[in-house]
Formats: sequence, C-alpha cells, structure tokens
Amino acid sequence: MILSPFERTIARRYLLPGRSEAFIALVAGISVGVVMLSVAMLVIVMSVMNGFRAELLDKIVGLNGHAVVQAFGGRLDDWENILEDIRETPGVVRASPLIEQPLMTTFNGRVEGVFVRGNTMEDIERIGAQVVQGNIDALQPGAGKVAIGTRLAANLGVRVGDTITVINPQGRSSPFGTVPRQVGYEVAALFEVGIYNYDETFVVMPMQDAQTLLLLGDRIGMIEIKVEDADRVEEILAPVARNLTGLAQIADWKTINASLFEALQVERVAMAFALSFMVLVAAFNILSSLVMLVRAKTRDIAIMRTMGATRRSLLKIFVTTGFTVGALGTIAGLILGFIVLTFRQQIVKIIEVVTGQELWDPQVRFLSTLPARTDPVEIAMIVGLALLLSFLATLYPALKAASTDPVQVLRYE
Repeated sequence: MILSPFERTIARRYLLPGRSEAFIALVAGISVGVVMLSVAMLVIVMSVMNGFRAELLDKIVGLNGHAVVQAFGGRLDDWENILEDIRETPGVVRASPLIEQPLMTTFNGRVEGVFVRGNTMEDIERIGAQVVQGNIDALQPGAGKVAIGTRLAANLGVRVGDTITVINPQGRSSPFGTVPRQVGYEVAALFEVGIYNYDETFVVMPMQDAQTLLLLGDRIGMIEIKVEDADRVEEILAPVARNLTGLAQIADWKTINASLFEALQVERVAMAFALSFMVLVAAFNILSSLVMLVRAKTRDIAIMRTMGATRRSLLKIFVTTGFTVGALGTIAGLILGFIVLTFRQQIVKIIEVVTGQELWDPQVRFLSTLPARTDPVEIAMIVGLALLLSFLATLYPALKAASTDPVQVLRYE
C-alpha cells in the first residue's frame, strides 16, 4: 500500500496521539503489548515442542536407529545374509547387528534392572561423543569392560574402574536347578545420552562379550537400521519386511515410541490452536483502539473530507495506523521469543531457585535439558497469522472513518 505524503503524515500523527488523547495511546500500547506477547508465546511454545520431538528422535535414533529387525524367539539365524540384503536396500544409510537383553546388575549390595547391549566396535565408537568420564576405546572384545549410563552409575554408586556383576538367569544346570550366570565387568566409561531411561538402564559392551554372556554363540538378537529419511522409514523398509515374513518383524521408531510421539503431536496441535486465540485477542485490541481513535477524530476526519481528502485516503490512513500497531507488536514478539529461547535454560534455573520447585524433572520429561528447535516455516505462519488478523481488525474502523459524512458532523459546528 503506497501512501502519499499527506496520508503518511496523518498516519504518523495518529500513531503518536497527543497529551489529550493519552487514553487512546494507552490502548494502542496495550494492543502492541498483547500482540508481542501472543507472538512470543507461539514462537516459544512451538519451538520447544519441535525441539522436544527432534531431540527425542535424534537421541533415540543415535542409540537405536530408525528401525530394528527383531527375530521371532529373540535369536536371528543366518543374520549375515539378512544384514547384507538390508544394506543393499535403497534408502538404507546404515545397518548393524545388535544384541539387547534385559538383565540385572549388582554392585556392593545394590541391584538394578538393566538392558545389556552388545554393539559392534563401529557402533561403540559412535557413543564416544556422549562419554562424560572414562575411555570408550577400552571396550575391546574379551577385555571384560563395559560402558554404563551416568544415572545407572549414580544409582549403583559406581565409578570408572569399579567392577559390576551382570546376572543372566539362563545359566548352567546343576543338581539343584539352573544356577544364574554371574559375570563381572569393569566399568571403563560413563556416558550420558540425554534420555533419562537410557542413561539409567543401559550397559554397553562389545558384541562378542554379549554373545558369551547370553550364551548365543554366533547368533544375534536383532539388526539396527538407519535410513536417509526418518519419516519415510516404513516405505523404505517395505521390501525388507516382505523378505522377512515369517522370520522376523520390523519395528520402526514410530511403532516403538508410538504413544510418546503421538502424544507430542496432539499436544503440539492443541497448544498452537489455543495460543492462536491470543493473537485474535490482540486483533480485537487493535480494533477497539482504532474505533476509539475514529470516534475521537470524527471532527478532524470531517474537516479533511471538506478539504478534499478522499474516502480512499482515509481508508489507507486508518488501515496503515492499525496495521503498523500489529506489525510493531509482531516484530517485538519475535525478538522477545528468540531472547527467551536463547536463555531458556537459565530462565528455568532462575524460576526453580525462586519457587523452590524442579520444573524440568528428567524422569518425567525424558530429556535432561529443555530443548528448542525453530522451524522457519512455522515462524512465517505465525507472523502471517498475526499480520493478517491485524489487517482484518483495521477494516471496520477504517471503513467507518471513510464513510464519515462531513455535513452531518459539521452542521452544528
């Protein structure tokens, strides 16, 4: 919308009302503030929800891959050929053998349920980025060393160099029944994936050591798969699923964590819908401030009409005035939202100190820190929504001002 110098001057004058119109200025200021807060809340909430989903997916995939081939009965025969076929499937980035079994571990009288994971040396090296203490390179086949999560170490009271005992119920037979198999392993490294359940239960060891512990021989329990597009995992692995019919089943990240990610999606949509009403409230504030401005400026509008101002000019003046209020609020909201997202962790800690409550319990939230990931498309949609509602809110007051009859207004002046 191109404004003439006259229209631009009047619009600027109405954006900065005089002292006699302080109440109108206050309402306009409140409108800017409400738009700012509504846009900031939408940006913050949507970014945190996106970050929560993306962070969970990244961490889960980093340890479990996008999908796993699970053998019926827990033991996959002829897995070398199956592994080779999977690696040759278009869209598969990586596939590797995996052993995972729930067992128990003890240390100094403390007992914890754990998941023993047998990984290839290549997969163990990938965990190196999450190691917070010790040396992951010490995990070599036959060395009798393992890596465990930091929270499991805290629960057991274990430090690097200590020896934990892993108990396998399927042990050797004796005259008195089956004697559980107990094997001691030195803790060579502590890792922190960032997902509470993983850091509390996982014990990682070389594949050969896991096979020995679980008496599997050369067999494995499953194959871990990573694909190039997580959202197309079912489509990419469809040929593999057909070839494995009756031998094994494929469980992808959507199936394994279905309840979690579906809940996140429902919550994300519900929050976006609810917070969008804040933008609508802000638009009504813009509407009310413009209505008050039109009523206060009725005499001025009539004089401008008698001096030659067209209805189109008045329409443009008041649309520009209201839209500028919405645009200023939107820009301020984006700035506030990005500031809060940048310092979100510090803000959480300050609130925890002030209230004395733990706001981000990793046992409930799964992640140890508050995540955030901004989606440019969603930011553009939020900005578009705020500007569209701001524009629509200006139409009625602007049309009202443009339809002012100067004769009716000035007949008694």
